[in-house]
Amino acid sequence: MTTTININAYSDALVVLGTAGVVVPIVRRWGINHVLGYLGAGAILGPLGLGSFIPTFPFLHWFTVKDAQNVDGIANLGVVFLLFLIGLGLSFRRLVTMRRLVFGLGSLQVLVTSALIFGAIILTGQSSDAAVILGVSLALSSTAIVLELLSGERRLTTTAGRASFSILLAQDLAVVPILVFISVLEAGNGGSIAMQISSALLKAVIAVALLTLIGRLLLRPLFQIVASAHSTELFVAATLFVIVGAGLAAHQAGLSMTLGAFVAGLMLAETEYGKAVEATVEPFKGLLLGIFFFTVGMAIDFRVFERDLGWVLAAVVGLLAGKALVVIILGRLFSLSWPAVIESSLLLGPVSEFAFVSIGMASTLIEPHLASFAVAVTAVTMALTPLLGKLGKRLATKLSVKRIVDPELSERPAGQEPQAIVVGYGRVGKVVGSLLTANGLKYIAIDQEATVVGRHRRDGHKVYYGDATEPGFLEACGLMQATGVIITIPSRISIDAVVRRIRTVRPDALIISRARNAEHARQLYAIGATNAVPETVEASLQLSEAALIGLGIPDACAIASVHAKRDEFRLTLQQSALTAEQQL
Repeated sequence: MTTTININAYSDALVVLGTAGVVVPIVRRWGINHVLGYLGAGAILGPLGLGSFIPTFPFLHWFTVKDAQNVDGIANLGVVFLLFLIGLGLSFRRLVTMRRLVFGLGSLQVLVTSALIFGAIILTGQSSDAAVILGVSLALSSTAIVLELLSGERRLTTTAGRASFSILLAQDLAVVPILVFISVLEAGNGGSIAMQISSALLKAVIAVALLTLIGRLLLRPLFQIVASAHSTELFVAATLFVIVGAGLAAHQAGLSMTLGAFVAGLMLAETEYGKAVEATVEPFKGLLLGIFFFTVGMAIDFRVFERDLGWVLAAVVGLLAGKALVVIILGRLFSLSWPAVIESSLLLGPVSEFAFVSIGMASTLIEPHLASFAVAVTAVTMALTPLLGKLGKRLATKLSVKRIVDPELSERPAGQEPQAIVVGYGRVGKVVGSLLTANGLKYIAIDQEATVVGRHRRDGHKVYYGDATEPGFLEACGLMQATGVIITIPSRISIDAVVRRIRTVRPDALIISRARNAEHARQLYAIGATNAVPETVEASLQLSEAALIGLGIPDACAIASVHAKRDEFRLTLQQSALTAEQQL
C-alpha cells in the first residue's frame, strides 16, 4: 500500500533535526552559546535566508526550511515544556512568597516600559493603535531564552534569578489582556475595551482555579496507578499527557498553553513524583526548545538590515537601554541590590518571542514596513540575550561587595584528622560543638561568615572560614578521615549541596543534617543523609516533653515517650524517601 507524504514537511524537519544534532554541537565546541547557535542557524537556513535562493539554486531545497509552519507546532511545545519544568521546581507556597515581586515589580515593569515605548513611537509619527500594540509587545522579555539561560546555569535561585523570573511571570500573566486588547482593536467593533478585558481576566482566573482543583484531585492518583505498573513507557506517556493536556485546557479557556503547563508543574511539585517527572521531561524540553529558537531565527529578514541598518541598530540600542533603565530604577525601589538589578536589567532588555505573535495579529493596524522593522529589532535583541546575560553576570560580580577576610581566617585545616566536622557555627553549631567537646570527641567547625569565624577563633575554637559547597574544601578539612559530618546551616539549597558532595566522595560517612521541615528531611534521606532533623518536628517534640513533665508525668517516662515519637517520625520519613526512590 502506498501513502502520500508531505515531502516538504519532512525535509524541513530534517533540517531542524540536523541543526540540533550536528550544527549546534559544533558551535558549542567553539564556545558559542547553543541558543545563539539555533538562532543563527534559523536565520541562515530559514525561508528568509538561504531558502529565498531556492528558485535560483534548487539543491538548497534539502538544506533549508521553506515553510516555518511545518515546525511551528513542535517548536511551541518547547516553551510549554520549559514552563512546566519551571513550575515543577517551584511550589504554590514559594510562589505566594514571591507575590510582591510578581504583582508589584513585574506589573510596574510592564506598565512603565509599555508607556515609554508608546511615547517614543508616537514621536515618530505612527498611529496611536500601532504605538500601543508595539509598546506592549516590545515591553515583554523572552521567557524561553532567559529562563533557559538561568536554569542551565543554576541561577534561578539567586536574587537576580528570582527577580527576573518574577517579572517574566508577571509578563506571562499580562499576555491574556494584551491579546484581548489587540483582538478588540483589530476587530474595531466599538465595544468597551475595559469590559472585554475584565471579562477575559475573570474567565482566566476561573480557568486556572478549575485547572488547579482538577489537578489536585486527579494527578496524584493518576501517577500512583502509573508508577505501580513499573513501566517507563507508561510513565513517559502519562507525563506528556499531563503537560499537553493542561496546556490545551488552558488554551481552550483563552489562556496560553505555557501558563497551563506552568500550573501543572506547580501541582506536580507538591507530589512525591516531581523528581521522576523532571527526569522524564528534560530530554524532550532541550530538543523542543532548540526547535523553538530555530524558528525564532527564521523570522529575521536580512533585507530589513540592508534597507534600514542604521535605524535597526539605533532602535536595538535604545530599546535595550530603556528597558534596562526601567528595571534598574524599579528594582532599586523594591530594595534589590545593585548587582541583582544590573544583571536582571540586561537579561530582561531583549524583546519576547510574543512580539512575533502580537505583531502578526495586528496586521491591519501596523504598516508592513513598520512590522518588518519591529520583527527585525525583536530578533536581534533576542539573539543578543546570551551575550547580555554573560555581561550582566560579569558586571554583577564586579559590583558585588567582597567581604574583607582576615588572612588568618583563610587558613585551611590541612593535616587535621577530626572525628567530626561541623558545617555552620552559628547558635546551633556552637551547641553541637560544645556537646562534642564535653563527650571527648575531636571536631573542627567551618563557617562562611567571617565575623563568626573571627569571634570564635579568638575564643580558642577550631573554626575555619570557607564554603562547604566549594569542591575540595571539605576534603581539606579532613572529610576523608572524619567519621561523620554534622550540618547546621539554615539554607536548604546549601544543605542539599553539602549532603550530595559528602555522599559523592564518602559513601560511608555519617551525615547528620538539619532540615527545614519534614518534606526537606524526606528529601535529605533520599539524597543520602544518615539522619535528618526537621526543625518543626523537633520543636514540637521539645514542647511536648515540657508539657508532659509540667503536667505531672515522671521525667523518665516523658523523655522515653518523646524519644519513641522521635524514632517514629524518623522511620516514617526514611520509609517515605525509600518508597519514592523505588518508584523512580
